[in-house]
Amino acid sequence: MKAGQAWHLGSIGDMPILPGPRHRPSLKRPIWIIFLVSIVSLFLVCAYIYPPRGSAPCYVFSSRGCHVLSDWLPPAPARAYTDEEIASRVVIREILKTSPTKSKNSKIAFMFLSPGSLPFEKLWDKFFNGHEGKFSVYVHASKERPVHVSRYFLNQDVRSDEVVWGKMSMIDAERRLLANALQDPDNQHFVLLSDSCVPLHTFEYVYNYLMYTNISFIDCFQDPGPHGNGRYSDHMLPEVEKKDFRKGAQWFSMTRQHAVIVVADSLYYSKFQDYCKPGLEGKNCIPDEHYLPTFFHMLDPVGIANWSVTHVDWSERKWHPKLYKAPDITLELLRNITSIDESKHVTSDNKREEQVQACLWNGIKRPCYLFARKFHPEALDKLLKLFSNYTTL
Repeated sequence: MKAGQAWHLGSIGDMPILPGPRHRPSLKRPIWIIFLVSIVSLFLVCAYIYPPRGSAPCYVFSSRGCHVLSDWLPPAPARAYTDEEIASRVVIREILKTSPTKSKNSKIAFMFLSPGSLPFEKLWDKFFNGHEGKFSVYVHASKERPVHVSRYFLNQDVRSDEVVWGKMSMIDAERRLLANALQDPDNQHFVLLSDSCVPLHTFEYVYNYLMYTNISFIDCFQDPGPHGNGRYSDHMLPEVEKKDFRKGAQWFSMTRQHAVIVVADSLYYSKFQDYCKPGLEGKNCIPDEHYLPTFFHMLDPVGIANWSVTHVDWSERKWHPKLYKAPDITLELLRNITSIDESKHVTSDNKREEQVQACLWNGIKRPCYLFARKFHPEALDKLLKLFSNYTTL
């Protein structure tokens, strides 16, 4: 190294000056973009949670089939329940939540509602024969003590009271039968039958049809006509609203849980007792046609089939259904009834709208009916002769 070029610490002025950190003015955040994105997100969430009530599909970026924005707004809050409603609904909900009672010997309770003796007891004897231990029999005779000819009916009469058609006493008799049948823990399904009912299938078929499903077969439909909603009384408010008022045949088949809540009910029962009766406000409200259909439509609509397993012919459009007499009884008639796989209701307004529903058993279309009415006592002999033929699948 040359002497003149010896290394030395230069002055600070000789050092290169590096640029310092650059101080940028803070940028304003695009608040308006965030706000816009939030609004759009909220709109999409509302569209998903509260879809339009119309039947046409609605797409977010298309106006086809869409309704006004109000259709996506949350529904109006339900009315506040009365103390009695809260108590009743809590009890019913807890009963329905409870798992059905397990039984090693599950039985069907056949409950007969009759003014006196049962004209088709011999036919039922043939139906029950050989299946002891799988059924129970209960007879409510409202006018006279019945004379029984079948061993299955002996000593099976329950304490009875007067029953008047079109009055709440009919419901009282049904509840009395249910209460008696519920005393046997093995009874898992409860069938209400009249003195004019006959079986349409073998016992095995009926047993499997009822025991291997978890719904009740309660007839229920909406009739806007004078013999449906026209019978409703505003005095049933607030517990029973007109939009929930339903109609159906009284002949039911129900699960044990449903039987318990029917017997336990007092709130809705009292509404029908007081405000559903012939002649009230110039209307002819028939409790047995409206109480149970309305009750179950309000409290457990998914637990019922909306049709009855008991066939009846209303085609004559009279106050009472068609009565089958001896000359009417043919194998063809009975086979036709057992092959019906759709339930039909006709409204009582001027439109006479026919409401058709497929009879689905565990999701499979099956024949609707296990029993039929209304048969005249003189038809017994013919039915006995044809029984083994028309009950054969």
